[in-house]
Amino acid sequence: MAGTSLLTLIDDIATILDDVSVMTKVAAKKTAGVLGDDLALNAQQVAGVRADREIPVVLAVAKGSAINKLILVPSALLISFFLPWLITPLLMLGGLFLCFEGAEKLAHKYLHASEDDHAERVEALANENVDMVAFEKEKIKGAIRTDFILSAEIIVIALGSAAGATLLNQTLVLVIISVAMTVGVYGLVAGIVKIDDLGLHLLQKTSNAAKATGRLLLAAAPKLMKFLSVAGTIAMFLVGGGILVHGVPALHHGVEDLSHLTGMFSSMTGAILNGLIGLLAGSIVVGILTLIQKMRGKTAH
Repeated sequence: MAGTSLLTLIDDIATILDDVSVMTKVAAKKTAGVLGDDLALNAQQVAGVRADREIPVVLAVAKGSAINKLILVPSALLISFFLPWLITPLLMLGGLFLCFEGAEKLAHKYLHASEDDHAERVEALANENVDMVAFEKEKIKGAIRTDFILSAEIIVIALGSAAGATLLNQTLVLVIISVAMTVGVYGLVAGIVKIDDLGLHLLQKTSNAAKATGRLLLAAAPKLMKFLSVAGTIAMFLVGGGILVHGVPALHHGVEDLSHLTGMFSSMTGAILNGLIGLLAGSIVVGILTLIQKMRGKTAH
């Protein structure tokens, strides 16, 4: 009996792990877009920090990110257990927020002065009266706030992927996704922010190959940051728009019907339509909030 019970337990564990593996893969696929944006935003958060403080800052943000997950994962599981009907509305709100954030980034880039943040960082580094410890702490707080928002999005999306599973499976999926995203994102961020340092180090070598590699890394570092920023913004609209489309049956069927008209390009067409809907939704929210701010400004005067 003991042997049979042990085999049954092993079989149950294997089944759970297999289910968790499948659900985790689905959740990871759905959250990939948000992770891309998370990576881009957090890599940019250390801009303006002294080179010798970049890794400590990344580690501090990673620690804050881990604390965020300790808050978000139990909260998400409690919602799933006691208020499962809230998952879809939360997903919709999360998707709308992603679209808004993407549209706000575009509005800031094209409608406002794009050099403000850069000038602020340069002034902070050049001004001896600026408290760099306070400046660094402020950067860390901002990065942790950004991480909290994006982590909430990822966990809600992952929870939606595991909806209907047992509490144990849901817990394992969220824990695996949380650990993987924290280690993966901040490990990559640490690598990205030190690319230019590696390039400078290689330039000091006597080998021509090392120098050539160093010059390549120095040239590639800013381009990589720009690519991550652009890719992250696009991902916001694709992921956020996709969530909104799937949450509205009529819209979902309409996108599917239009996608099928393009035959072998249906998947690409569907993604483009999701992105356009995300852009439209985000722009509407930005427009409404901008109008409200202007009205408040007039009222205050």
